Amino acid sequence: MSEPSILITGGAGYIGSHAARQLGESGRRIVTLDNLSTGFREAVLYGDLIEGDTGDQELVSHLLRDYNVDTVLHFAAHTIVPESVEKPLKYYRNNTCNTRNLLECCADAGVRRFVFSSTAAVYGIPADSPVCAEDTPTAPINPYGASKLMSEQMIRDLGKASDMRHVILRYFNVAGSDPEGRIGQSTKNATLLIKVAAEAAVGKRDTLFIFGTDFPTPDGTGVRDYIHVEDLAMAHVDALRYLEGGGDSTTLNVGYGHGYSVREVLDTVQKVHGAPLHIVERARRAGDPPALIAAAERIRETLGWTPRFDDLEAIAAHSIAWERKLLDAPWGDI
Repeated sequence: MSEPSILITGGAGYIGSHAARQLGESGRRIVTLDNLSTGFREAVLYGDLIEGDTGDQELVSHLLRDYNVDTVLHFAAHTIVPESVEKPLKYYRNNTCNTRNLLECCADAGVRRFVFSSTAAVYGIPADSPVCAEDTPTAPINPYGASKLMSEQMIRDLGKASDMRHVILRYFNVAGSDPEGRIGQSTKNATLLIKVAAEAAVGKRDTLFIFGTDFPTPDGTGVRDYIHVEDLAMAHVDALRYLEGGGDSTTLNVGYGHGYSVREVLDTVQKVHGAPLHIVERARRAGDPPALIAAAERIRETLGWTPRFDDLEAIAAHSIAWERKLLDAPWGDI
């Protein structure tokens, strides 16, 4: 039988491609499954790319067998909060139902380890503090968060009924790109704040919008714990190593433990860019909590995770550099 492989679902997407690159650089045998609805072939730098859906059980079963997969890193998901409010069934189908199908295939194939890319959206609006610990009650306020929370529960239940151990990672707001400029956030019509601001900095957008200036926060705009994609990807790699070392199933936040408001982020992007951007204030969007910040001590203690890019200016600089690269060579032509 061939050497065991790691299956990365959504590995042609933003976060998955960074984790896949890190694993590939370390010499691990990986295979990516992605339907390329928001991912890109060019982002898959190591291993084979299989085009298809995580919910396609026949395809997934063959893939697990043919590549002798013993570990799955599951990134594939729809992730846009406002869209989830407008099209909830789309999110429950892709994020929840497809995860259920994937898990059944994993159970049938005897997959031993499962790392799940979840979200801080499962917390909703914390009652007492914007700082969310792993034991903060979960109460999602949008279908995106609810779809992920349902997936978390299925993973835990399967873990209790089988030998498959898991790490569930609840991440906060991801930003930045590979510091060497090989891959980055390339999805069209992106909604992530720093991505959008970087697009404006290089002239791809005429206007930036602040959605909500009346939140109960110091400057009235939403506060989030922004994490560099390289650190987030490394958390998934560290989770894999933890499980390979015999670690027990667990759920962990991934963040830096401090937040920035929308205004602070845009001020930083303008500083790094060296010029002002055209910013327009709008009403709040449905499903946006005022503030979310990670209590992130447990991941450091459990996985030994040590972030390297906890610097908002560095995150902004890497984001802008990637957007400039896309100007010169649009994704698909790199």
